[in-house]
Amino acid sequence: MIEVSNISKQVKTTEGTLTILDGINLSLSAGESLAIVGPSGSGKSTLLGILAGLDLPSSGSVSLNGQDITAMDEEGRAAVRAKTVGFVFQSFHLLPGLTALENVALPLELQGDKEALKTAAYYLQRVGLEHRTTHYPRQLSGGEQQRVAVARAFACRPVILFADEPTGNLDTGTGEKINDLLFDLNKEEGTTLVLVTHEHNLAERCGQRLVIAAGRQVAPSTDVTHVTRGSTA
Repeated sequence: MIEVSNISKQVKTTEGTLTILDGINLSLSAGESLAIVGPSGSGKSTLLGILAGLDLPSSGSVSLNGQDITAMDEEGRAAVRAKTVGFVFQSFHLLPGLTALENVALPLELQGDKEALKTAAYYLQRVGLEHRTTHYPRQLSGGEQQRVAVARAFACRPVILFADEPTGNLDTGTGEKINDLLFDLNKEEGTTLVLVTHEHNLAERCGQRLVIAAGRQVAPSTDVTHVTRGSTA
């Protein structure tokens, strides 16, 4: 499902070459879950972007669902993302001028799905927001907005769901409910789940953990909470 071989990422700066990732390897089967953890600036979000085909590594390869996305141009990677990948971000990314139902339905409509509104209503019901379908983002709490974002991601029936700090803007109780929802849908839909998180309790719920410090993989037992780096991820 996801095969990563010796991924590295370097960028040029005024002070020279900065290495963000160095020699990352991983393998994840369909339906499994992976937590990418490590201190701020360790390269977690950079790695997530590369895994999702939003960015390219300086070297190494990434295969999604049997397709080497690092050998593709942006158009090719975009086509893979459209068919394979879903996203849940920390900042929700809902369109303020659309209702909850319309936000969930929009990517389906762009794909030409004639049942977009029906599917959107179903997934809003799945996340417990059937009574909020006509509300706009400004009328929803942070937890409700994130539930809309989760419904939108799963409504497209992605093979792989990438989530970047999905509960980072939420209080603990609401965050736990969103986490439960992600794992429930992961199990029920058979979607492969890849999370970037600072929350060790959330990471422990995943079948695999990839711990990164200073852009390198470290053993899961290593305490990386005090390892820092000069760049941001």
